[in-house]
Amino acid sequence: MPPPKDVVKIAIQMVGAIPQLIELQQVPPGTPAPLRGTPAPWSLPHAEHYALQYADGRQTYITESNRREIKNGSILRLTTSPDQEAERLYSGIQSKNVDVKTDSLKKLASLSQDVTFAQEFISRNGLKQIYSIVEEGNDTGEMLAHTLKAFTELMEHDFVSWENLSTVFIKKIVSYVNMNAVDASIQQLSLSILENMVPTSRVFFELVKKEVTLDRLLIHLQMTNTQLQLKAMALLIALLLTATDAERRDMMDYLREKNIRQFIHKNIVHSSEPLGDEMAHYLYVLQSVSLNLCENRMRTSMDPYSQEQRELLQSLRQTAFESESEVPASNFSTERRRSLCAKEFRKLGFMNNSNPAEDLRRAPPGLLALDNMVYFSRNTPNAYSRFVLENSSREDKHECPFARSSIQLTLILCEILHIGEPCSETAQAFYPMFFGQDHFFEELFCICIQLVNKTWKEMRATQEDFDKVMQVVREQITRTLALKPTSLELFKTRVNALNYSEILKLRQTERLHQEETLAVPVLELRERLKPELLELIRQQRLLHLCEGTLFRKISSRHRQDKLWYCRLSPNHKVLHYGDVEEGVHSPPIESLTEKIPVADMKMLLVGKECPHTKEKSSGKQNKDVLELAFSIVHDVEEYCLNFIAPTRYEFCLWTDGLNVLLGKEMTSERTQTDLDVLLSMELKLRLLDLENISIPDTPPPIPKPPSNLNFCYDFSHAEQ
Repeated sequence: MPPPKDVVKIAIQMVGAIPQLIELQQVPPGTPAPLRGTPAPWSLPHAEHYALQYADGRQTYITESNRREIKNGSILRLTTSPDQEAERLYSGIQSKNVDVKTDSLKKLASLSQDVTFAQEFISRNGLKQIYSIVEEGNDTGEMLAHTLKAFTELMEHDFVSWENLSTVFIKKIVSYVNMNAVDASIQQLSLSILENMVPTSRVFFELVKKEVTLDRLLIHLQMTNTQLQLKAMALLIALLLTATDAERRDMMDYLREKNIRQFIHKNIVHSSEPLGDEMAHYLYVLQSVSLNLCENRMRTSMDPYSQEQRELLQSLRQTAFESESEVPASNFSTERRRSLCAKEFRKLGFMNNSNPAEDLRRAPPGLLALDNMVYFSRNTPNAYSRFVLENSSREDKHECPFARSSIQLTLILCEILHIGEPCSETAQAFYPMFFGQDHFFEELFCICIQLVNKTWKEMRATQEDFDKVMQVVREQITRTLALKPTSLELFKTRVNALNYSEILKLRQTERLHQEETLAVPVLELRERLKPELLELIRQQRLLHLCEGTLFRKISSRHRQDKLWYCRLSPNHKVLHYGDVEEGVHSPPIESLTEKIPVADMKMLLVGKECPHTKEKSSGKQNKDVLELAFSIVHDVEEYCLNFIAPTRYEFCLWTDGLNVLLGKEMTSERTQTDLDVLLSMELKLRLLDLENISIPDTPPPIPKPPSNLNFCYDFSHAEQ
């Protein structure tokens, strides 16, 4: 007879005693939290001074809120209760004995990860003692490292606001960042504390920005210690995101002077060490912040009364035509000069040649289009003149309008590069070539505007074909960017190789594939193949779950450094999970101490339905997080294991795999994509012998049976 569901069999350890197996009642009435006085095989005085704690993993205390997570076979330890331990360590960190104080701080740093202990310690005003150790101490060794680690873990629980920190404490943390002769672990913790602190208060931002100079952060970025490099980048990103638009622009200008892009391109993007997810995210944010500096110009229409803007517009005309003119335009009458300017602006490709400023009133792309045209004319004057003069000599209907093309191209590039959109909290997709060039957007424009002219000629386009040409150019750019070229030169080579005829071939291939798969017999064959291929996809999803994935813990305040790993057991019966350290990519299943039996899984929640997304509902912050969030409900509905997938791909594979375990249909968009790919491959193999043979929509008619079809043996005569 199976044991009752509310009873679990566990092992309990205690120092100096033989471990014992007991049956634990999961829901005894009126048990206080933390769980004290649990029936144990030892008779102990003052049972309320003891509590149960997991013996493996993070050694979390068992409380009323998490006791139902105890599984059969768990190993627990009977130890000092959180309040007693908090009291002991509170006294220990005030000890005059250095060894006792150091040991207490080390233990405090370890136990502070547990929310129950942290609450008890903070309630005793323990953080005040930590402030005192930092503010009044001169130690920069092991004791300080344990102190900063304990402080970081305690603040992680959000019981105390970062805004309560004193200026003295902050300046002390800043001093550790600015010191040369200090242990790297202390600098990492100090940088992490400042990163958490900066977004919480404008005062803190200004203090840290003033005390920790960009030069100092650049020194840390150039260290060979990858963790120190990562923390320095995290603080730099926190400062950039918290700064005002003007401050952000000044900071980016200074970093450009210091050649930070070239350093990142050489020493981080192309480092011999693999790029971690965290660093990839920071590089994405740095790219996004830098490109978004163009947003103001993109959203600003041209002011026809602005002298500066009019001069920029006139410089385009002068660069293209006045050097060719034998007679200066100033020698003509006002009317003749106005007529000549209008003619030249028309040759430049402006729709409104009498008042070209009107073409730039549309925002976006606004003044950004004008900036790009001026940059192209000044930095590549030969290419600019060749573009304009070459099209000036064509027949009117075949000339490629430079200005109109530039305005539309600028808009296309803004859309492709997501200029003006807020940074995603989880994205890691950056372009390696971005960090190899100072004026990336402008240089990219220079390559692409010449591509427009090349494609225009290849298509033999007229003015009526303008939109078609720009659609082809957009496709050329997006297809090439998807290849992630490492430099603009490589991008230029590849995008020019992807000419109009290649685009047509790609489109034709895709169209033929679509047409051949729409024939009625082929559709019937697809339906027959689907069950077999869906089973193949199910097996692949379960195999992926067995391999496991590294997940990050993300709070509403900032992107966390903490990692945890989850994988399915080879027999598909248990989900194993547990915390892991940075750099561990595939921990053995035995090291993952937490377990959820698949039989106990009730349902899968995604997006807004997940409890951890409801806790962090703060508008744009969570648009990307919502797309990656999912939760497993197990035992009873209030107990969930919450996930934030590192990528949309992982989200699809995990939600599909979990649905398979729950006996439900796979619903992700990846399932349909994979099914289409597999069906396409299978159909091509099956139809290989029918190449160049048209498949009729209906099967040929079956002929009538012949009149002499009478050779069937009649069993009825045999019975008689």
